Amino acid sequence: MTSVVELYEQLASAPDDKTRARLIAEAFERMEERYPEVKDLATQTHLRETELRLQKEIEQLRGDLSREIAEARAESSREIEQLRGDLSREIAEVRAESSKEIEQFRGELSREIAQARTESSKEIEQLRGGLTREIAQARTESSKEIEQLRSDAVRWVVGLLAGQTAVILAALFAVARM
Repeated sequence: MTSVVELYEQLASAPDDKTRARLIAEAFERMEERYPEVKDLATQTHLRETELRLQKEIEQLRGDLSREIAEARAESSREIEQLRGDLSREIAEVRAESSKEIEQFRGELSREIAQARTESSKEIEQLRGGLTREIAQARTESSKEIEQLRSDAVRWVVGLLAGQTAVILAALFAVARM
């Protein structure tokens, strides 16, 4: 048993009028088997009129379906183009934002690098100044210590010479008294 929808699909996919007519005739035959009293009432003219009416409805349905398909395709194409445009705009916006963020990051990084260099230079200069002061102070202290050591060495040598001179004089006096 075939439903009306299946009959429609078979008619819509039939390659020619002869096949459509056969499908319609088979449908009527099944209907006559199911409702035998209809067989007696239907005439050839009635069948032909029904066939023509069905063919007309089928053609009308085909036309309607073709229009709906064309409208759906057109609408789909418009939506696809709109989506492409929207997507292109969004991509352009993301690229622009990314470029701005990258440039901003580069600027901040450059500033931080410059600041770090400036701070490093200041610290290096401070270290140099501190080292220079420490070296100068160490030299001054070393010079003072060296002068102190020289002074101590001179006093010791002078004391030693004075002591030796006293011993020599004492020995000379002792020898002269003898």
